[in-house]
Amino acid sequence: MMYSVTTELYEEVASRLRDAIGGGSYFSGSLSFEWAGIECRLTASVIVYRERVSYPEGDRDELTDLVPVWWEFHTTGPEGEFPNDFSFSELRALF
Repeated sequence: MMYSVTTELYEEVASRLRDAIGGGSYFSGSLSFEWAGIECRLTASVIVYRERVSYPEGDRDELTDLVPVWWEFHTTGPEGEFPNDFSFSELRALF
């Protein structure tokens, strides 16, 4: 069985990764969470790129890109781990 990663799951991973990165310029670690009865785990090392953006209320450094050094995305259900079609390129498009 191949698990198909939905747009909503990519958005969830992006949100969790954004929170985990915070204001840093590098992230190395794992994010684990349940999604629709499936245990998901992203383990990654990424270089974080930011751009200074000016707003009426002030300037802010915004995350503009992630460059993966290494990554894995695992999906596990009641029967054990199974392959998925996760693509880091799809995740990067959300930043």
